[in-house]
Amino acid sequence: MRRVVVTGIGLVTPIGNSLESTWTNLLAGKSGAAPITLFDTSQFATKFGCEVKGFEGEQWFDKRELKHLDRFLQFGVAAALMAVRDAGYEDGKAPAAEADRWGVYLGAGLGGLRTIEDTLLSTKAKGPRYGISPYFVTDIIINELPGMVSIRTGATGPNFSHVSACATGAHSVGEAMRAIRHDYADVMVAGGAEATISILGVGGFNSMRAMSTRNDEPERASRPFDKDRDGFVIGEGSGVLLLEELEHAKRRGARIYCELAGYAANSDAHHVAAPAPEHRGAQACFRLALRDAKLDLSSIGYINAHGTSTDLNDKHESLAVKAVFGEHARKLAMSSTKSMTGHTLGAAGGIEAGITALVLARGVLPPTINYETPDPDCDLDYVPNVAREAQVEAAMSNSFGFGGTNAAMIMRRYRGD
Repeated sequence: MRRVVVTGIGLVTPIGNSLESTWTNLLAGKSGAAPITLFDTSQFATKFGCEVKGFEGEQWFDKRELKHLDRFLQFGVAAALMAVRDAGYEDGKAPAAEADRWGVYLGAGLGGLRTIEDTLLSTKAKGPRYGISPYFVTDIIINELPGMVSIRTGATGPNFSHVSACATGAHSVGEAMRAIRHDYADVMVAGGAEATISILGVGGFNSMRAMSTRNDEPERASRPFDKDRDGFVIGEGSGVLLLEELEHAKRRGARIYCELAGYAANSDAHHVAAPAPEHRGAQACFRLALRDAKLDLSSIGYINAHGTSTDLNDKHESLAVKAVFGEHARKLAMSSTKSMTGHTLGAAGGIEAGITALVLARGVLPPTINYETPDPDCDLDYVPNVAREAQVEAAMSNSFGFGGTNAAMIMRRYRGD
C-alpha cells in the first residue's frame, strides 16, 4: 500500500495567523477567547468567542474579492496556500506536469452563514433586485472553497467537499489519505474551514444550551475535562495539510513532518447531537483506525482529544479511551487544544491534525489549559495547564460531529524509512 506523509501545514486560528504563531501560543497556553466583536451580543446568553484576530486578507486576495468573500473562504484559501508553500512549493502552484495528480478536499460544517444573514437583512432593506449580490451563491456554498484553491494552485485532480459537522476537517484529511493510498492522486490539499461566529451561529448553539456563558471570564471558559466546565466556546479559522505519497516526497527532497498511518470513520447511529453511551461508536472508530495503522495500543503516546468542554463529550470521550486502551490509557497523554482555540467546528479536525503532526515532529505536547478541578468521570493525563516535552512515536487525533459521525486519525513519527 502506498504510504502517505505530511509535508505542509497551514493554520489560521484564534491564537495565530500562521503555523508558527499558533504553535508558539499553544505551547504558552494562550487563550483565544474574548468578547465578540463581529456582531452585537447584548441580547445573547453568550457574549464571547474565539475570533481570528488581525487577519490580513490582502495577502491572499485582491480588494474586489475581499468586498464580498465570506470569512470561511478567506481563512480556508489562506491556510491552503500556506500549506502548499510550507511544503516547499514556494509559488503556491502544482507543477504543470503533475497538476492532474494533485487534488483538493476541503470542507466546512456550515459554510457561508454570515453571508446568508447579511444578505437576508440587505434583501429586506433594499429588495431582491438590489439586496442580493451576484456573488451570493458562490460565497455560501462549501465546495467553492476547494474550487478556489484548485484555481489558485492549478490542481486538476479530485476536488470536492466533505461535510460532517465538527468532524469535517478530519474526514477531509482521512479521505485524502485514502485517495493517495489508492493511487487517485500523489498530492492532496486537505482540511477544513469555518467562520460561524454570527447571530445564527451563536444563537443556535445558545438555544441548544451547548455553549459556555462564563461572560465575565472568557479566557477561562473553555475548560475541557474540568469539573466546572459549562459548555464549549465557539471559534473560527482553518487548518489545512498537504499530504504526499512518500516516494514522491522523497524524490523532491521534501521536509516530512510525520506519516499519516491510519484512519477510520463510522457512525453512532444513536442521536442527532449526543454521543452514544460510553461513546461506543468512538470506541469502534479508534479500534478501526489502529487496525488500519497496524499499530499496537502501546504505540500511541499522545491523543489530541475532541475535548469540547461539554459534559457529555468530555466524559464519554474519556470513557471510550479507557475502554479501548485499557491499562495503557493511564500511561498516554491526552490534551484538548480547544481549551485555547475554542471549538472551530468544521475547521477543528484540520487544525488539530496539523497540531498533532507538529507534536510528532517537534517533541512537545500542548497543554489543556483551565484544568483546575478534577472531574471523577475524567481521570486521565490531560497535560494540565503547562506544555510538556515528550517524544512520542505515534499519536491519534479524534473528531466527532452532530449526527453521530466519528473520525480518528493516527500519525506516526517519520524516521526516514
